Amino acid sequence: MENWITRGVAAICACGSIALFWTFGVFLAVPWRENRMGSLNGVEWQVLGVPLLIGLAVTWGALHILAIADRAGRPRLYRVICVALAIASVLAVLSGMAWTGERIALARP
Repeated sequence: MENWITRGVAAICACGSIALFWTFGVFLAVPWRENRMGSLNGVEWQVLGVPLLIGLAVTWGALHILAIADRAGRPRLYRVICVALAIASVLAVLSGMAWTGERIALARP
């Protein structure tokens, strides 16, 4: 029972990290689309950096919490979940970028 509670807490943290990566993708879409990633100003760096860094920290925390429940007893399951979380994080960034891209396309005449 304790392992399921620990897994539940890790899942909540993982969902939060995915939401942060989606937010990162939302704000990344405009400078990426305009091809000006090398010339971002300070505010844009903050807007991009906060969800990225906090998302990485929350993901790291979620994996450490999950390690308490599964790393020793089920190492293969732990590795599979780590890979799945990495894939879900990348997909969340792409999804956020697509969401913003659709809004930009709809706003143009």
